Amino acid sequence: MSLDTFIAGLPKAELHLHIEGSLEPELMFELARRNGVAIPYDSVEAVRAAYDFSNLQDFLDIYYAGAAVLLTRQDFEDLAFAYFQRAAADNVRHAEIFFDPQTHTDRGVPFGAVVEGLIAGMDRAKAELEVSSGLILSFLRHLTEEEAFATLEMARPWLHHFIGVGLDSSEMGHPPSKFQRVFAAARDLGLKLCAHAGEEGPPAYVHEALDLLKIDRMDHGNRSMEDEALIARLAAEQMTLTVCPLSNLKLCVVDDLRHHPVPEMLRRGLHVTLNSDDPAYFGGYVNENYRQLAEAVGLTREQIVQMARNSFEGSFLPNEAKAGYLAELDAYVR
Repeated sequence: MSLDTFIAGLPKAELHLHIEGSLEPELMFELARRNGVAIPYDSVEAVRAAYDFSNLQDFLDIYYAGAAVLLTRQDFEDLAFAYFQRAAADNVRHAEIFFDPQTHTDRGVPFGAVVEGLIAGMDRAKAELEVSSGLILSFLRHLTEEEAFATLEMARPWLHHFIGVGLDSSEMGHPPSKFQRVFAAARDLGLKLCAHAGEEGPPAYVHEALDLLKIDRMDHGNRSMEDEALIARLAAEQMTLTVCPLSNLKLCVVDDLRHHPVPEMLRRGLHVTLNSDDPAYFGGYVNENYRQLAEAVGLTREQIVQMARNSFEGSFLPNEAKAGYLAELDAYVR
């Protein structure tokens, strides 16, 4: 069996996926027509051509423009289910997806329309595709902590739908410490905590996420590799890192996949997982991230299995559900 074929059938979880970032150009056009929204592109090809950016902020600008077509509960259900169909095709068995409520509520879209649409898509995925999932409410870090608190308050009627909160958007100049109080409030509500840190931001941001936000899972974390004490700590604590290779390449976090830190992370005992981040924009869903990284750095079958195992172990699933998926993984490998 070729390595590509092995990856294709490997049961895995995806832990770092922004649902708005799975908005493919075809669906963007369909929703723009359905909702009578003008978008600054005249064809699917023009949208794809625009998906050429050199840094995080360039990407975010087009990402927020694309989100403008998402207006109704049905739009969010369609968005979610389209992602889950692609995830199921990659044998993703469980996905924990981020959504950015502020991207939508700031445009006047009701919070309930967003959540209820996403949950409907997730329920369909469970029923029709046998893919389980969880929903993570992400705060936009370029906005204020007061606005994050307002979003958490707005979310209260739907809290039972969330497994955790996250922190995303422009990293530079917006350290995790800015959100220390709102993360403490989310923890008090029983939510799991994760945060983007060390993608473009320095190792100091990773320290803040661990020490001040007290996160349960680290999103990205690449620049942890610049700090020996941090590497040792992450390994000792078995902190799960949700690494996104094609995203890192597209946003110039790495200049070449052959220079990606994943092999060294694994060698140093870090709990690495592979994920697609914003796959419509970054050129591939989760299996493509496994395949291209494997080819670029020469991943072994054992390393690939380890990262798939890490993805279930690092999920926020109950232990019984984790055990079930890990048994499925072991059976596949045998």
